[in-house]
Amino acid sequence: MLLRPLYLLLLLVWGMAQPLACAQSAKPAAPADTLRPARLPWLDSLLNEAPALRQHQVGLSIADAATGEVLYELNEARYFTPASVMKLFSFYTGLRLLGDSLPSLRYFSRGDTLFFQGTGDPTFLHGDVPSRRSYTFLARRPERMLAYCTIATPPVYGPGWGWDDFNYYFQPERTAFPIYGNTVRFYANAPVPARPRGVPAPQRVRVLPHVFAPLAGVADAEARLGHDPDVHVTRVQLENRFTYFTAPKKWVDEVPFRTSRGLLLRLLGDTLRRAVVGTTWKPRPGRDSIRVLTGLPADSLYRRMLRVSDNFLAEQLLLMCATRLGPPRDSLSTVRVIRYAQRHFLDSLPDKLPWVDGSGLSRLNLVTPRTLNGLLLLLHREVPERRLLSLLAAGGGQGTLRRRYRDANGTWFWGKTGTLTNTCNLAGYVRTKSGRLLAVSFLNNSIPGDDQAVRNTMQRILGQVRTRL
Repeated sequence: MLLRPLYLLLLLVWGMAQPLACAQSAKPAAPADTLRPARLPWLDSLLNEAPALRQHQVGLSIADAATGEVLYELNEARYFTPASVMKLFSFYTGLRLLGDSLPSLRYFSRGDTLFFQGTGDPTFLHGDVPSRRSYTFLARRPERMLAYCTIATPPVYGPGWGWDDFNYYFQPERTAFPIYGNTVRFYANAPVPARPRGVPAPQRVRVLPHVFAPLAGVADAEARLGHDPDVHVTRVQLENRFTYFTAPKKWVDEVPFRTSRGLLLRLLGDTLRRAVVGTTWKPRPGRDSIRVLTGLPADSLYRRMLRVSDNFLAEQLLLMCATRLGPPRDSLSTVRVIRYAQRHFLDSLPDKLPWVDGSGLSRLNLVTPRTLNGLLLLLHREVPERRLLSLLAAGGGQGTLRRRYRDANGTWFWGKTGTLTNTCNLAGYVRTKSGRLLAVSFLNNSIPGDDQAVRNTMQRILGQVRTRL
């Protein structure tokens, strides 16, 4: 009789242990989004056997732009330095925040004074994307006084930018109210040949805007010692003093100037031919009506920014986006715009996005091939295809792709390049011979030496992708 209760107790313990054992041995099903696409042996071979791709980091993601189907991936979850392909994220943020037109400036009128402040619009008398909307507006205002009001902005250089690039055209200072693209342009004519037994005429150099002409001078013999012949103009790092170097041929160069509030007021006064004073922005709630002057169509900025990879336009784009975020409106914060975009527009992308500037100049930016391709799919889904492709650099057409990705049948790749030292990236769309449009992100980091062989290999491989898919 004593064995019966003991037997029942053992049965009870055994029955309780069974669900736990089953739970421990059961293998959970893999989520659908972790399934890898089928391998493409021919593409594996092309990548593995390419000599130019053997010594550095390579990542590739290919998807059908219409359906989103992933067709091929290599190192798709690894992080790469994106360089200028980061402009695609700035572009998408601008599309979501700015609408059809750029915000040119904010203003209100009180008595005989017009108070205005910048929104980051870079087009005021810009050499390549010029707009006279703000110029005409300010020049013709009936108020006796124009009062420029400062607004909080991030540092003139982004985090992780190269300090010694201050002299190069591709790194102007970012400001709330740029003028002339925050650069000085130098135009040197061809030297006049010397007459027999005569002394050749010195090369003439024209400086624009003219206010900088007295601050520029020709290099002396000492400055020429060891000078790089490809550099025509140099600037003192923390001052607006320029030295130009004459050459046997005509040349054009562009150098950023050192910005300041005082210099801006002077430049505005000179160009508007009106007195412009500086003051603080203190509208009276409920009494002063704040308005925004609209500028150029946004596509005119996107097209220039993406085709020639203009860093300055990309940085200023994020400052303009800050005007759309609501209070506090007295600040143009790049960090705030990036965080807002990550939280509201880019949260569906597969990987975390370390993103710190608008242009991709910083090596602190990181992206995975599958995340970059996810952005390309978002763009294709939300922007009409014809408009989207018209804004990007077109193979054989213009900008950074003008010498590649075109054959007798026309352009077959539209996209964005990303180049830094040891970095050569490409992101965009391939039109296959069957008519299919593919989203492609092809990233190359840590390239030792010249990247020309890498560029040639990328074109050859994508040509095969175009033919076989």
